[in-house]
Amino acid sequence: MTEWRGMGAAELGRAIGNREIDPTELTADFLDAIRSHPFADRIYARVTESRAMAEAEAAARRARDGQRLSPLDGVPISWKDLFDTAGVATEAGSRLLSGRVPAHDAEVLANATAAGLICLGKTHMTELAFSGLGLNPMTATPPNVHDHDLAPGGSSSGAAASVAFGLAAAAIGSDTGGSVRVPAAWNDLVGLKTTAGRLSLRGVVPLAPRFDTVGPLCRSVEDAALLLAALEGGRPADLRGASLQDVRLMILETVALDDLRPEPEAGFDHAVERLRDAGAVIERLAAPEVAEAMELAGIIFTTEAWGTWKELIESHPADRMFAPVRERFRSGAVHSGADYVAAWQRLEVLRAAFAERIARFDAVLLPTSPIMPARIDALLSDQALFVAENLLALRNTRIGNLMGGCALTLPTGLPATGITLMAPPGAEERLLRLGRAAEEALA
Repeated sequence: MTEWRGMGAAELGRAIGNREIDPTELTADFLDAIRSHPFADRIYARVTESRAMAEAEAAARRARDGQRLSPLDGVPISWKDLFDTAGVATEAGSRLLSGRVPAHDAEVLANATAAGLICLGKTHMTELAFSGLGLNPMTATPPNVHDHDLAPGGSSSGAAASVAFGLAAAAIGSDTGGSVRVPAAWNDLVGLKTTAGRLSLRGVVPLAPRFDTVGPLCRSVEDAALLLAALEGGRPADLRGASLQDVRLMILETVALDDLRPEPEAGFDHAVERLRDAGAVIERLAAPEVAEAMELAGIIFTTEAWGTWKELIESHPADRMFAPVRERFRSGAVHSGADYVAAWQRLEVLRAAFAERIARFDAVLLPTSPIMPARIDALLSDQALFVAENLLALRNTRIGNLMGGCALTLPTGLPATGITLMAPPGAEERLLRLGRAAEEALA
């Protein structure tokens, strides 16, 4: 039924628990929608139909017997194509990994399956997850829900599109420098960047392992909380009674507010006012350590990415990769091991300074992306434009990765713009409670 495909994961889970929806019928409906959708081939790299229906039938039996495994038991979701799926190709959006078929599920996928979630398939993504725009002329570029000719955001591009177009109840993506938050913002979704190390990366194709994180793209903060619990086999955050009354929020002035384009600025300002109206106490504050950390980003991210993929990239012809992505990887070759080590040592000092600065606040606010999605054809025809827009798209989200915390992007109410709440490492439960209250204020 069409209305099912517009419901969030938590809402569907409740309906299954109340025996209003049968997981088999629900999964079949999503699979039918995928088969008939005009953009399905641009969104899904592979659909795991047999697996999905087998899991749905098991979920339906548990629901009938009152033995559901979790609040999301029987809910169908999609997986970015860098999470290993046993016996099904996992190629991370790259021709360099064509035909790669793992023997086991990624640990987070195994955990989600143990919670009863249903795997619909694998979604398209940027090559090896190294771009924030979501373009991939080597495999497929998913559409943006607002305009099919606009960049969807990346690298979890198909993940966002699968939810925004009603082809999954939620999606699981990864975030190394903004790859969950940018596509979530540009498609009016909720996106959670978890703390590095909180969720297992076993069976996840790497980009920069010290920054790589796993996180959901979904329709609500409640969905994000339940999905986080499923991915780690834990208990979901208690969102009951969440309020912004007297909550202290800090607007990050350094870097994050520079050169905002009109739409993201308007969306952010609108959202801030709604949060203030809901009782939040909001201050603006500079953080010079953020600017210094951003200067280290080129050394740290690109060196780690190049170290991870140099051998494979250099062993294939250049035309096996989209040139701007290939050159972004190769930019990591210019830095020495000493540069990399020194940059990380300095970053740890800067992280400590930032943690001390924000300690009296409940969360930090910033626009999720300073720009709007550009036209796909323009980005493909102008490599300089691609490079410039890619750096800008990821600029604000990268702050969260560099500072080592967790972050949650919410729709502002203005299309394709997001507001991010950022919290210290390991503070996901607190962040999700704040996010739930903020979501109500922005509704």
